[in-house]
Amino acid sequence: MSRSFNALSALLCYPSDDLQAAIPEIRVVLADEAVLTATQIGALQPLLDRMETADIFDLQEGYVLLFDRSRTLSLNLFEHIHGESRDRGGAMVDLLETYRAGGFDLVGPELPDHLPVLLEFLSTRSLADALGLLADAGPILAVLAERLTRRETPYAAVLAALADLGQAANDSEVAAALLAENDDDPEDLSALDAVWEEAQVTFAPDPNAGCPISRDILAKMEAPQKPITSPARAGAAN
Repeated sequence: MSRSFNALSALLCYPSDDLQAAIPEIRVVLADEAVLTATQIGALQPLLDRMETADIFDLQEGYVLLFDRSRTLSLNLFEHIHGESRDRGGAMVDLLETYRAGGFDLVGPELPDHLPVLLEFLSTRSLADALGLLADAGPILAVLAERLTRRETPYAAVLAALADLGQAANDSEVAAALLAENDDDPEDLSALDAVWEEAQVTFAPDPNAGCPISRDILAKMEAPQKPITSPARAGAAN
């Protein structure tokens, strides 16, 4: 069981005051547990620094531009492989069964293929099992890392670290096909509206809501591991 996956999951959640307050503890967990290399932890420092000191509304706006208004950067992993086809539904059913078999009770509006949800599940598994599951998602993680690097965003370091843990590269057949797609322009609202309407997908993050992981991360990292609810950005309350 690894608290580092809790920490990485929190960093990929919608920013909140609670997440900002948890950044010092996240630094400690990443350093003490040493699941990531010193180089990988060093690459995360710009994101950690920004998360800790930037205006929360700027952080939230940047997050939405990246992950909610850029379909090619969606944190719903199966979106990149299956789109909205029936195959995606079957893949998510299989993933839910994997969660349930591991005693992970998924509660909340997020889909099971949402990357922060997957990372929370990995935090309940042995490191060997977690790395195996990351390897399964490796090509998508490598593609997301590459796309975020192109955007020159510090979030790229999180995906690059996960791709490294999964021993994934962006030169596989699957990754190459995904990278051949044009990246979304988050400022082209008409084009993005057309894409989302065609896919019949709607994202509506609540700017007044935080992520339960960031809100509770200190307690979770100190408490014994147990089944954890979905890291939803909306509709959560203490």
